Amino acid sequence: MLDATHPNGPQTETPVSTQSKLSAKDVNVHYGDTHAIKDVNVEIDDKTVTAFIGPSGCGKSTFLRCLNRMNDTIDICRVTGLITLDGEDIYNPKVDPVQLRAKVGMVFQKPNPFPKSIFDNVAYGPRIHGMAADKAALEQIVETALKRAALWGEVKDRLHAPGTGLSGGQQQRLCIARAVATEPEVLLMDEPCSALDPIATAQVEELIDELRQNFSVVIVTHSMQQAARVSQKTAFFHLGNLVEFGETSQIFTNPHDARTESYITGRIG
Repeated sequence: MLDATHPNGPQTETPVSTQSKLSAKDVNVHYGDTHAIKDVNVEIDDKTVTAFIGPSGCGKSTFLRCLNRMNDTIDICRVTGLITLDGEDIYNPKVDPVQLRAKVGMVFQKPNPFPKSIFDNVAYGPRIHGMAADKAALEQIVETALKRAALWGEVKDRLHAPGTGLSGGQQQRLCIARAVATEPEVLLMDEPCSALDPIATAQVEELIDELRQNFSVVIVTHSMQQAARVSQKTAFFHLGNLVEFGETSQIFTNPHDARTESYITGRIG
């Protein structure tokens, strides 16, 4: 059962948006003959954290990759249906995937800093998109992004040291800084804490809560506890189907579908 109600109740200060930030209608994904995603419909609101949960191999990461056309890089992958960002079809042939990915940033499971300095990791996107008029403007963009990623205080005196020399948790926050440096509207996170220790995980979770003040955040997570802590909306995937979607509190305390309840209580997964 699909429940696409808005999450904005009286406890939130954010006004109700009249249109979803991202919308998916009847989305199907095939890898060759394998039907990986089946008729998914979901509305993702602005300035909200939406969590995708479900067992391994259920399609949540595959669907996440549809939202910024990362599946374009896989020859045998075919995506059908309609996915819109602010009402615009992101699979329209006129849409440049590179420009789309500047608007819909992505942070991966394993921290993957470029083999460059901390500064150049963050400056990379703004440089290729021509966002800075001069060196001073670029330095300001880098500083702002590192502050948004709660990393500035730790690296401001070693910006020209290699990004690969940071700890795992710092590297993941560097990747978040790199993603937000292009001023995206949506931030996709595919298991961003799975390679991190509990302290680094807590730092990234706190950061996700701060980032939703400016971005729509979509996070794939294996951890139901994490989904409950950081998200306002939750989507439960199972065997390529979006089984249930609604407010996180409702999904975890009063799921409408027996499969959701079985997963939440540990009977499947």
